[in-house]
Amino acid sequence: MPTISLHLSLQRHTSSLFFYNFVQGDQYTVDEAFTPFLQCYLLENKIVDGLVFISAESFSRGQNQMGEMYLKQALERDARHEGAIRLKELMHVGVGAAIDGRDTGLESELVQTQRRLTKLGQIRDSVDLSKSRSKRKKTTLGNSDDAFWEQFKENNGAAKAKQENDDMVDKSPEDIYNIATYYFNNKNLTYASELFELSCQKSNAKLSPACTNAVYLRTNLCDWGEEGKGFEKDMDIIVQITKAETEMYRFVTIANEELKRQNGLNDKMDLEEGVIQWKRATSVHPHMMLGYPLDNKDVILKRHVAESMASLDEIRARLDDDGTIRDRPNDLPYNVEEMRRKFAKRHGMQLGEGKRSNSSVLPEPIRVGFVGCGFNSKAVMYLSQDMFRFFDPSVVEVHIFSSGAPDHPLFINGAMRGVDWRQRVIDNVDYFHDVRQFKEDHIGLARFIHEKEIQILIEWDGYARQGERASGLMALRPCPVQILHQEFLMTSGAQYIDYIITDKVVSPLRLDHLYTEKFLYLPNHFFSKGHAVQKEVTPPSFDYVPKANGTQFQLGIGSPQENACLASNPLGSKAAEMEVSFVYCNFNKFLKHNPETMRSWIRILQRVPNSLLCLLENPKEGIPNLRKFVTEVTARTDPEMDLNARIHFLPWEQNPFDHQRRSHALCNVMLDSHPYNGHTTAQDALYAGVPIVSRSDGDDMSSRVSTSANKVLGLAELNAKGVNHYEDIAIRLGTDGPWFNSIRTKLIKTCLQRNPLHAYWDVPRYVKNFERGLSLAWEAFMDGRPPHHIEVLEDGEDINGTSDVELIAREFKRKERKTNRVVDGRSMNSEL
Repeated sequence: MPTISLHLSLQRHTSSLFFYNFVQGDQYTVDEAFTPFLQCYLLENKIVDGLVFISAESFSRGQNQMGEMYLKQALERDARHEGAIRLKELMHVGVGAAIDGRDTGLESELVQTQRRLTKLGQIRDSVDLSKSRSKRKKTTLGNSDDAFWEQFKENNGAAKAKQENDDMVDKSPEDIYNIATYYFNNKNLTYASELFELSCQKSNAKLSPACTNAVYLRTNLCDWGEEGKGFEKDMDIIVQITKAETEMYRFVTIANEELKRQNGLNDKMDLEEGVIQWKRATSVHPHMMLGYPLDNKDVILKRHVAESMASLDEIRARLDDDGTIRDRPNDLPYNVEEMRRKFAKRHGMQLGEGKRSNSSVLPEPIRVGFVGCGFNSKAVMYLSQDMFRFFDPSVVEVHIFSSGAPDHPLFINGAMRGVDWRQRVIDNVDYFHDVRQFKEDHIGLARFIHEKEIQILIEWDGYARQGERASGLMALRPCPVQILHQEFLMTSGAQYIDYIITDKVVSPLRLDHLYTEKFLYLPNHFFSKGHAVQKEVTPPSFDYVPKANGTQFQLGIGSPQENACLASNPLGSKAAEMEVSFVYCNFNKFLKHNPETMRSWIRILQRVPNSLLCLLENPKEGIPNLRKFVTEVTARTDPEMDLNARIHFLPWEQNPFDHQRRSHALCNVMLDSHPYNGHTTAQDALYAGVPIVSRSDGDDMSSRVSTSANKVLGLAELNAKGVNHYEDIAIRLGTDGPWFNSIRTKLIKTCLQRNPLHAYWDVPRYVKNFERGLSLAWEAFMDGRPPHHIEVLEDGEDINGTSDVELIAREFKRKERKTNRVVDGRSMNSEL
């Protein structure tokens, strides 16, 4: 997650762009005047500066809608851009999420019209084209020279932050919480962390969300305290608060038909535990819990946190700004048994009661809906949009319900180089419903989906995009069968979600108590990934193209040792003449790091001479904390070894295809995070021919993704039984050249395999198994059987995989059916 500077007095941001003579006068629209202007910025790879300039100019002219549009695009591209943050603070004062309905009023009464116009001009001018290139100072974080180390000696925001904290003396814990939320929403993580902690302390920890939010932000920033002792205390805080809240707020009621109906549950469900309800949500958000390395005995708390969110999700969606809760219509949630009778009548079926009926022979495809806000350039689309090319139209009719906006054309043509995943989905599915009009109306969206007679609804957001996802929708049970897939790799905690897509390695039956859903097991890994069939993704090669001495980094050129994480002095001044031996990497956000994992990486570097660790600066503000931790740990074990000089950070790469190619050129082996594995980054690494060392001793769903992947890829020897084994495997890979080469060769062969595709990369095969799973779930529903664990088994020709001919044929079948078939007198292309 990119962030901005921690201090509040944002400095002027000068631009290194072309000089542009500003056109005076009001005889033009902003779009007309600034389209060529933005193209100039695009050529200099500084498009965000241009978007901020236009946004400020639009606001100053009173064209607020236009200003909002360009400001949103700027923040989507670079959430830490100082000018964009400053502009948002000016135009959106008091937007903090008040927990007691009070407005923080940060500037709302202070900013008068003239002051606002003055500040708009300052922001606009700070990114003006007329600023000289020579005035900008560039710092390369990859360097290990003296200038690089100077930036960590003084925290320039510390004095300002202390002054601001002093200003909070007379404010209540709730007011401070709201102000902290404001800065968190504006990506100022360091200052938000300080304010949440202050709110926690002033409330004597009674305002527990402040305490847990402070922990979350410290985790994001790798602010672990001396030698990680602070992190241990933070995890104790999470466990103690969540256990206490579970005891106070969780209750279970013996199930009856009416209670099931009120909670949107399948009336056939065998609820041994009863109906789970919560009086209040936990202070920890489910998405926060993903990265916390709780002991396996405490992992159940992650389910409890998800339960609390699920139990109150629909009520929260009816909460108005004034704190009142709107009434829920009496006919909601929809009755599951009534839907079963309706579909049986439509298909002319005899209803089964716990036994097989004739539901397996359907007169028409199953209507399957995917709902989410990320049908644009999000990671879930990168991995999964190719699925829609291969669904068999005789088996499923695919509907998309997209609550999110499309990407801006400038972003598509710039960062994405013309690739529009949303449009590709539109081109391949039967119906694409743009439901942004229901973004704040989950009841209206539930009715819309229900009226489409969707039989199986698949949720693609989970709790990953709070504030954007369709909160409360699934609790209204718009469809008889509801499934969680792909994006949020943990239980939903919702008894109204019937199944979760997974596999037997990721979610073994012994762990089913950690889930409220039943398992829908897919073979060959549960994760969808389209690398092998997406033309923009570059497959790996066995050999590296040699890099000429003294040349700059270029994608596809050089080995990881030659490119050395783009550092000018990769091993430090003491070893300037030595060559890099091996490059380990991890390109996950810092939220997934923790002291135990970092200690492992330090020990690996110590035992593999001249090796490097290449990380992603995400967020950049966390780098000083990471380096401080490394210094503290190595001071005890090997004070003479300058390990910080061998740890380097790469900037975020906006283009996903370049990021994937970068893995091949910069990384020998990926050291996976635990317990929150790399997911998208792991698939990128694997398809770049980069083996992954992962721990398989966790119970979290998110901790077992790479374990399952390695098993399918024939690389189970890279799955470690614990932290010591993890280090041993990584060290052997870095010191045993023949073994590493054999592992790498085996992985690359899976990527290059065609006719048939390897099982791990075979998207048509994945989709076929996915369809089977949906059919089995639908059969069970129509038979009157409760949701139960389902395992999709392959047999016959399916085990052989997909050939090029079969791939083309399956894709052609879908396109032909989409083009020609007519439903209710309408072309399948007509409803977008």
